[in-house]
Amino acid sequence: MWVPPEEKDPVVLQAPTRKSIGTIGAVNLEMGILVTQLHSIFDVLSFQVFLEELLKHRRRGRKMGVILDNASYHHSEEIVPFLRAHRNVLKLLFLPPYSPKLNPIERVWKLTRKLCTHNQYFRELEDLVESVCRQFRIWANPNSELHRLCGII
Repeated sequence: MWVPPEEKDPVVLQAPTRKSIGTIGAVNLEMGILVTQLHSIFDVLSFQVFLEELLKHRRRGRKMGVILDNASYHHSEEIVPFLRAHRNVLKLLFLPPYSPKLNPIERVWKLTRKLCTHNQYFRELEDLVESVCRQFRIWANPNSELHRLCGII
């Protein structure tokens, strides 16, 4: 960033911390609904818990396809029994390696960062989480913003 020499350099506040929390989510391309969960660790167990939540949002009589990247826990042998038990209603669709632009949820994450975290200072991690979750609650209902964002016509 360039600052004229006669002005004092700007100071950006930041809280020194190593705390973090992650979000796993999926967007329903047909209805424009976002389903998310917060997890401190992403592993096969958190992935299975999320899939169980997603299945609650499945329309009766319809099969659900979930677009995924190639995270190691998506391919874990530990998830196979769960997938077998739900093979009639759930299909995992894997993207080619290193192709995040093909995954609609990546557009949601980018917009979330822009709306909720850019140019803001969060004293505590909980403040950041609340800002993001507030937006997720809005998107948990059918909305045109997610329809447009994910290219739904």
